[in-house]
Amino acid sequence: MVLVSWRSLGAPRSHGFYRFFGFELLFILILLNAPHWFREPLSARQLVSWVLLAASLGLAIEGFRLLRSLGKPVREAPRDATLLPFENTMALVTSGAYRFIRHPLYASLLAGAWGACLKHPSVASAGLALGASGFVVATAITEERENLARFGPAYAAYMKTTRRFVPFVF
Repeated sequence: MVLVSWRSLGAPRSHGFYRFFGFELLFILILLNAPHWFREPLSARQLVSWVLLAASLGLAIEGFRLLRSLGKPVREAPRDATLLPFENTMALVTSGAYRFIRHPLYASLLAGAWGACLKHPSVASAGLALGASGFVVATAITEERENLARFGPAYAAYMKTTRRFVPFVF
C-alpha cells in the first residue's frame, strides 16, 4: 500500500491520504481475525459477516467496472499526481451503483471492515473497524470536495440526488 499511495502520503489534504490509513486498518483487522474466519460457519454472526463481505466484493467489482467503462479513464499522467490510474476519469459516472450511492468503492470498504470485524468480535476488532470506517468517511468527504472542484455544478447536482454510502439512507 505504501508503494501505491506514496504520493498521497505527502499530500495530507488529498483523499488518498485518508484512504491509505483506512486500508491499513482494514488489512490489520483481516490479519487479526483470519484464524477465526471459518469457525462456527453457520452462526448468525458468521452469516451476517459473509453477507457483508459478499456485498463488499460486489460493490468493489461493480464500482471498478463502471469507472473503467463509463468514467473514460485517461492513460496519461493525471493532473493531480495523487490520483490512482482508475481515478483519472474524464466523465462523471452516475449510473449503475453510482446512481444510488456516490461512493460504492468506499461503501465496499465499510462493508468489508464490518464483515471482517464480525468474524471475531472483540474490542480490538471493533476499534480497528471504527478506525477504518472513520478514515473511509474522511476519504469520501475529501474526495467529494475534490470532485466538486473537478466536475463543478454537475457533481453538486449529483450529490443532491444520491447518498454517500447506503442508498436512500446514508
